[in-house]
Amino acid sequence: MYRDRGMRAQQENVDRGKLQITVLNSEDNRPIDNALVTISYTGDPDSVIEQVRTDSSGQTPVLEMKAPPLEYSMEPVEQQPYAEYTIQVTAVGYEPKEVSGTEVLPDVLAQQPALLRPQVVQVGNYQRIVIPPHTLFGEYPPKIEEAEIKPVNETGEIVLSKVVVPEFVVVHDGPVGDNYAENYYVRYRDYIKNVASSEIYATWPDDTIRANVLAIMSFTLNRVYTEWYRNHQIFGSGEICAK
Repeated sequence: MYRDRGMRAQQENVDRGKLQITVLNSEDNRPIDNALVTISYTGDPDSVIEQVRTDSSGQTPVLEMKAPPLEYSMEPVEQQPYAEYTIQVTAVGYEPKEVSGTEVLPDVLAQQPALLRPQVVQVGNYQRIVIPPHTLFGEYPPKIEEAEIKPVNETGEIVLSKVVVPEFVVVHDGPVGDNYAENYYVRYRDYIKNVASSEIYATWPDDTIRANVLAIMSFTLNRVYTEWYRNHQIFGSGEICAK
């Protein structure tokens, strides 16, 4: 359904956005030069739009790409406000990778990273990532509210003497209560950027973007403080949590 709407949006592309791909080694984040980057419309991968190579910084040139009218992203409308592109990346000594659904909005730069894994086994391994519809456009189930008071049932944590802005946050990759979903440690700065890019459009006014980012930061840090305060009350500062 979304891909069909996306294809209709491609036909309505009258504005221009910008796209740049950065190709890095997944093991050490070193840039990969001379990687071949092929770009096509998502839903029509055989129609190649651009084919470029990365420079010594692992980056492609900044490419101008078709995008829907700017007004689509400025207020709720039925039309998809961004164009979707599929990016295929190949480099000597690395597994090829495809990223489907990279979003390009008009008048702004979309930056798509591509982390390639070194080729350590037989040729033929292939990694494909599909970016789902933006949360402002896609139809997603409502979020499940979390309990204000949570059980304490883990071990091995340290409660600091004071609350601090964390370097990492723990992200639960699934609904609340799904014990089979994995937890990931994500850098705080990256987490804020990822949430912001999923909940707002880059075409919005600067003050609107700034207000939304501050709200995301406030919510996240409030959660950090709440967890710290709860643990501090239970276990005291500087003690190993016997959860």
